[in-house]
Amino acid sequence: MAEMGKGVTAGKLAINVQKRLTRAQEKVLQKLGKADETRDAAFEEMVTNFNKQMVEGSKLQKDLKTYVTAVKTLHDASRRLQDCLADMYEPDWFGKEEMDALAEDTDTLWLDYHQSITDKSVTSMDTYLTQFPDIKARIAKRDRKMVDFDSARHHFASLQKGKKKDEAKIAKQAALLEMAAPSWAQGLISAHQVAQTNLSFNQAEEDLGRAQKIFEELNVELQDELPALWDSRVGVYVNTFQGLAGHQEKFHKDMSKLSQNLNDIMTKLEEQRQLNEEADISDSASSAPKIAVTNGSDGELPPGFIYKVKAIHDYDATDGDELELKMGDIVLVMGFDNPDEQDDGWLMGVKESKWLQEKDASAKGVFPENFTQKF
Repeated sequence: MAEMGKGVTAGKLAINVQKRLTRAQEKVLQKLGKADETRDAAFEEMVTNFNKQMVEGSKLQKDLKTYVTAVKTLHDASRRLQDCLADMYEPDWFGKEEMDALAEDTDTLWLDYHQSITDKSVTSMDTYLTQFPDIKARIAKRDRKMVDFDSARHHFASLQKGKKKDEAKIAKQAALLEMAAPSWAQGLISAHQVAQTNLSFNQAEEDLGRAQKIFEELNVELQDELPALWDSRVGVYVNTFQGLAGHQEKFHKDMSKLSQNLNDIMTKLEEQRQLNEEADISDSASSAPKIAVTNGSDGELPPGFIYKVKAIHDYDATDGDELELKMGDIVLVMGFDNPDEQDDGWLMGVKESKWLQEKDASAKGVFPENFTQKF
């Protein structure tokens, strides 16, 4: 047999050409309505659902990745703001150490949030979509094998239909040949003609069997897989959005606490600034310390009191001998009756408002010194 190129013989080329011609002819016949084709409306609906599911999943994956990119952008912006604040915050300002810790906690929170939605939501969608390309390829292969199956079926039916005609022709030709041929050759001629007809028929039957087997194997697999895949989308969407909502809720709850802490630090820093300004004004207005007088007027210390302090934090009393303080309260500080009873960091005093109302030093109590500022 003549060679037509590397690994291709003239016989093989002829078979391939014939196969293409047969397929082309089959498609033309199908379009013209002259040949039936394998149709499965239920399967076609499965494929429609599959394509819809693949498009929706791909869009969700794309939008999730866009969301993660936006989170990263917000994280970068937040970090730059925190760095800017840290650079401007002077060491002697109120809450310097708390500010530094808050900036670190904020950065960690953003990192955890970004990592959580990447690991859980995005990775889950990536895994979900990896199965689609293989199934899509097998659907396309099934369609090709369906065309082969239809072609082989129609070819076999055509041979089956023409077999009787061919047998009748062969019988007639054999009769004529038998009359002309010697008696010993008559049977051989008839048998040869019948064998030729049966060879083509048997080959077509084998081709049909192979084509049907390949098509049905693919068809059965996909009819099992496609409905299961279609049903799985609900669970995938629930897990994706439920997980995302959970991460968002935790992130915003924790971030709200950090934001409140930042607000408190800024508030107290402003109060400290105002107290310092008031102290500066008081110092500049007086050239000598205030001297206690006995008339108890508002601008001067009543007898028995040492100096005044202003509460810069709220303090909840935990014992009966303690003063309850609210930020801004003025306290008149006095000495302890027994100096040995004074604990380090604690002062004795009476709220100025209480003294002005009752002029009674018995309303005194102890309070933490670091919750106040002297002026």
